[in-house]
Amino acid sequence: MAHPKVPPPCLYFLAVTAKDLKIVTSFFSLLEDDLGKICHQSPEYEFSAFTSYYAKEMGEPLKKAIFFFEKLKPPEYLLELKYKCYEIERKTASPFSGSRTVNLDPGYLGLAKVVLSTFKDYAHRIYLGKSIFAEVTLIYKNKSFNELPWTYPDYKQPEIIEAFNQAREIYRKKLKCLLTLTEEG
Repeated sequence: MAHPKVPPPCLYFLAVTAKDLKIVTSFFSLLEDDLGKICHQSPEYEFSAFTSYYAKEMGEPLKKAIFFFEKLKPPEYLLELKYKCYEIERKTASPFSGSRTVNLDPGYLGLAKVVLSTFKDYAHRIYLGKSIFAEVTLIYKNKSFNELPWTYPDYKQPEIIEAFNQAREIYRKKLKCLLTLTEEG
């Protein structure tokens, strides 16, 4: 029989979509107290090549990159982070139209999966509370992250999969250190 236990902390990331990513990263200082500094980053890529979903609101061409942060946090921190990102999106919105200039999608990485958060429900998403849903978008199998039927097209790209694999290795080392310290302490 399984017994309740606290899951290990996770490595958090932000998938950032904007016309100019350099401007957006200046707002990461608002998250540094909780998440620390950036410890890894995916390559920057043309998000407009995958979808026009944000084009009407944010314009084109849009760039995207995924930024991983150094501090490990519990999985339930995803709820708080989603709202912090929502506030940043609102603060950086156009004062004239109210349209966003940036889209921030927070998520976390564990040894076995990559989890994204959203305010939008769908068949494969699980409700977490506070209007937030989560989905497992990549799973770790055969020494690499792998896509699922609902994985977004850009997350399926080899360079993005590789960025998550590299982040997983960073996370694995951090988790090992944390568990060693816990055992010794």
